[in-house]
Amino acid sequence: QVQLVESGGGLVQAGGSLRLSCAASGRAFSSYAMGWFRQAPGKEREFVAVISWSGGTTNYGDSVKGRFTISRDNAKNTAYLQMNRLQPEDTAVYYCAARQWGPSSSSSLYNYWGQGTQVTVSS
Repeated sequence: QVQLVESGGGLVQAGGSLRLSCAASGRAFSSYAMGWFRQAPGKEREFVAVISWSGGTTNYGDSVKGRFTISRDNAKNTAYLQMNRLQPEDTAVYYCAARQWGPSSSSSLYNYWGQGTQVTVSS
């Protein structure tokens, strides 16, 4: 069992940056792939980024490539999402998720989810 808690969301102007954190508790965090997803009002949940258990493999959604960076610190049981050059279309609730196998962009394959953190980007 893994419990996930996101933090770091907030209000930022377009062009600004935020770093989200996902703190995990429970067993064997280092064996889980960690993903970030987001959901804007009236839209489906969207894949943002994923990182393998070792950190050696990362993948990004097309809309965030080159602007967002996912990372993890297994010693701290924490995953991060550095978001740069934020745009109003990045406004959403951001969720972190964990799965015990390899990285995936499919939200249905994740076993554990955090409660989400709101990111609002003003124009």
